[in-house]
Amino acid sequence: MSMTRTWIRIVPLALLLAALPALAGPSATPGFADRPPRETPEPEPGDGGLPVLDTLVVSGNQPGPGLWKVSRDGYVLWVLGTVAPLPKRMEWSADEVRERIAASGVVLMAPKVSFKTRGGVLGGMFLLPSALRARNNPDGQTLQDVLPPPDHARWQVLKARYMGRDRGVEKRRPIAAAMELREEAFDRHDLSWRDVVGREVKRAARRSDVPVREPTVTLQFDNARAALKEFSRSAVDDLACFRLTLDQVENDLETLATRANAWAMGEVAMLLDLPYTDNGQACLDALLQTGLAQSRGLADLPARVEATWLAEARAALAAHAESFAVLPMSRVVGERSYLRVLEREGYGVEAPAVDAR
Repeated sequence: MSMTRTWIRIVPLALLLAALPALAGPSATPGFADRPPRETPEPEPGDGGLPVLDTLVVSGNQPGPGLWKVSRDGYVLWVLGTVAPLPKRMEWSADEVRERIAASGVVLMAPKVSFKTRGGVLGGMFLLPSALRARNNPDGQTLQDVLPPPDHARWQVLKARYMGRDRGVEKRRPIAAAMELREEAFDRHDLSWRDVVGREVKRAARRSDVPVREPTVTLQFDNARAALKEFSRSAVDDLACFRLTLDQVENDLETLATRANAWAMGEVAMLLDLPYTDNGQACLDALLQTGLAQSRGLADLPARVEATWLAEARAALAAHAESFAVLPMSRVVGERSYLRVLEREGYGVEAPAVDAR
């Protein structure tokens, strides 16, 4: 595992980075810890009053959704909206995407945040123990110590179902524990964070010799050890994030499976009509509002990420007759849509036709 991947999975502050792409891209909010596989008990009928899902997750070759079209003065940016998680065994038929990429002058991937620490990889290796400690509650507290009793009772039921007797997770901050639980629940229901879309898009670009750009906001931490120590001692108001994540695991797995199916089969109308618990903003807010984030100037990070992607999109539309982009669906449609910003600026925005297939 690369050092960058290791950092993203274990550094609490890196939840900012994981949540941004963007609340929620293909690799949004992965689990925090590298841990050996655990044996998870099979669910018992009526276990904790949790529903047994009837939705089957599709597998095999699937078309995926149509493309959004952003245009001005004859120049076109084709946008593929993605969702996560997706069916674990899905194979994506990307013929239309490959054709559009082959005709494009540039491919824009979803925006991301990266960070550098003084000392590079070697410095990162020495910081790993501090990072592992920082994901836990301060002063040796457990979830039972920091959660209201009703929330801890809900946690115990879901933990027993999806995580078995894992004791280490009881030391985690609520935000970290909730993300580990959600990852296990998704895995049990054949849903995966595997970035099928990103890999296929990059492969198609390589085959057609089309340059790939990854709009990135880079954060520099000159004293990462001090930042980790500060985070270890600080409180995080993550109860809203914890509750919404448990809501998602309790109530929305069937909806998320249906949503994954709708994306895989290209049913855009169904995909957009499916409501589900969006815990991403609450979890991101929990970290952006910490003293550490405020003191490091990270409060405006979402706006910086948006501005970075929009600048790349405008440049692509100005320079190439056709270009191609990948964005999380939450940035294609809805209140946080980047395409809505472009539309207000005078660009034409067209959704894929319902009968495109």
